[in-house]
Amino acid sequence: MSKRRNFLKSATALGAATLLHQTGWSHASTAKPLPKIKPKRLQMGDTIGLVAPGFALDTESIYLAVDTLKKMGFKAFYTDRIEGNHGYFSNTDEERAKDINEMFANPDIDGILCARGGYGCTRILDLLDYETIANNPKAFIGFSDITALINTFYKKTGLVCFHGPVGKTLDDEYSQAYFKKVLMEPQEVLPIKNAILEDPKQYRNSEYYRYTITPGTAEGELVGGSLSLVTAMIGTPYEIDFTDRIVFLEDVEEAPYRIDRMLTQLTQVDTFLKAKGIVFGVCKGCDRKRTTDNFTLKEVITDRIAPLGIPAVYGMSFGHIPQNSTLPIGIKARFNAYKKQLRLVEAAVS
Repeated sequence: MSKRRNFLKSATALGAATLLHQTGWSHASTAKPLPKIKPKRLQMGDTIGLVAPGFALDTESIYLAVDTLKKMGFKAFYTDRIEGNHGYFSNTDEERAKDINEMFANPDIDGILCARGGYGCTRILDLLDYETIANNPKAFIGFSDITALINTFYKKTGLVCFHGPVGKTLDDEYSQAYFKKVLMEPQEVLPIKNAILEDPKQYRNSEYYRYTITPGTAEGELVGGSLSLVTAMIGTPYEIDFTDRIVFLEDVEEAPYRIDRMLTQLTQVDTFLKAKGIVFGVCKGCDRKRTTDNFTLKEVITDRIAPLGIPAVYGMSFGHIPQNSTLPIGIKARFNAYKKQLRLVEAAVS
C-alpha cells in the first residue's frame, strides 16, 4: 500500500500531462456522455481472458483463478505477460496495456477478468486502444485499482464495465452468485442484496456495520469503486463525472485521517456535489478505536458526507472483502438509503 501511495500521484499526473499534450484535452468532467454499449452476456463454456494490469501475480494465484473459472463452467486463457515480474508490476506498462488491447481484439475471448488488482492501472490509461475496445465490446471485470480502468472505459467508449471480484477473490459463493446474476442472467430489475454475515469476525467488526448516513431515495447510473483511485483521477482527463449518478465507494487499509482527506477532496469537486446518491461498501482495515487524538471511521464518513444532504449509506456488500457483489458501471440503479437497498433497474448485458 505504501508504494501505491508514494507513486500514484506522480504516475497519474504524468499520464494526464502526456494525454493533454497529445490531444489538447482540458478537463474530463465536461465531456458529453457517449452512447452506452452493453457487452454480450457470458454463457457457460465461454472463454475468459485473464489479465494483470497492475501488481505482479504469483503462480498460485493464476492457478486459483483458472480453477475457479473452470468450476464455474468457463474456459480460462492468459498470456505469459502475467506470469513475470517487472519490479512490483506484473510486467512493463507497455506489455500490460498490450495484453488488454489484444484480449479485446481477440475474437476467441468472450470476457476479460482481471486476475488481481494492485497499483499500476493509472500508468497505462494513455497506452490503451480505446477504438479497439469500443469496436469489440466485452465484459471487463475487476475492482480495487481496476477502478481506473472500468470507469475510464465507460467514459471514453460507453462500454459498461463491472466492479466485481478479481480472479484471486472469485472463489466465494456470494461473489459468484452476483457475478452470474449480473453477467449471465440479464434482468430489468435486480436487487443487490447484502450478504448474511455468518462469520463472527465480520459480524462483530465495526467496519462491516450497516448504517444510514442520510436518508432518502435516488436513481441514476452507477460509477465509482476504490476511493483512493477515484480521488487519484481527479484533475486528470480521466476524472469521473459524478453528476446525477449514484457513486459507490470503498477502500482498504486506509486510516480514518486518510479517508477524511480523500472525502474532503471529493467534496470539493463540483460534480460530486451533484451526485444523486452515495453508497459505501465495506472499508476493510480502515477503522480505529476512538481516542482523544483520533476519530472512528464512522465519525469521519458521517462528518464529511452528511452535510451534503445526499442520500447515503455505509456497509453494503462490496469491497476488499470475501462477499463482493458485481456492480456495473453506467447502469441505472435505484437506491433507498433508509432501507439500505440498492437495485439495478436495467440489464447490464445484452
